[in-house]
Amino acid sequence: MLNQLSDSFLLVFAGLFPVVNPPAVGFIVLSLVPHATAAERTFLARIIALNSLAILLGSLLIGAYVLSFFGISIPVLRVAGGLVIAFAGWNLLHNPGATRSTPTEATPDAARKATLRAMAFYPLTLPVTVGPGSIAVAIALGTGRPRGQMQLVNVVGVLLALIALCGSIYLCVRFAAHAGKRLGPVGTEVLMRLLAFVLLCIGIQILWLGLDDLLRSVPLSLNVNSTAK
Repeated sequence: MLNQLSDSFLLVFAGLFPVVNPPAVGFIVLSLVPHATAAERTFLARIIALNSLAILLGSLLIGAYVLSFFGISIPVLRVAGGLVIAFAGWNLLHNPGATRSTPTEATPDAARKATLRAMAFYPLTLPVTVGPGSIAVAIALGTGRPRGQMQLVNVVGVLLALIALCGSIYLCVRFAAHAGKRLGPVGTEVLMRLLAFVLLCIGIQILWLGLDDLLRSVPLSLNVNSTAK
């Protein structure tokens, strides 16, 4: 029983943590809302973590059925997700301070709260925290689970893994400003550039995995068509 619990936990946590990359998320959110107060960062961290939990859990449970309904394959999702992540990493690498109408210190409190609430889901949760790449990984993990053999211990392991992952997202977003103060402006800028490059590499890796799967399927399709003729 403990082996099943640990296997389910490690499979989901180890599969999603490198793609989600909570430490990078914390600093990216910090760059997008540089004027947020400590209370506002706590609010954003909580909402982003809860949104991420809902999206990842939904992707694990019903993501494959949604893709099947729209006729979208996992390789195609990986290609699209890789392109989006690589594009976001490229933009962040060349312009890490770019924001989408972020609140400043001069913004009235009501307007600041409304803006932060609007940003909590998009873009801070989707696609910054949980992007197409992590959704594709979650769907792949969901489709790889044993059909008809899911036990309560496996479900508990998956839930614990998602809670641990989203807990790390909360901590990284909540305390990124403290780490940024210790690093200083130059150190934070250097780290942001490095994380943006890592994000670009992750996007290209996901894109390549999708292209590789699609290219492998081409000869099979040609053989099937030639045999039918």
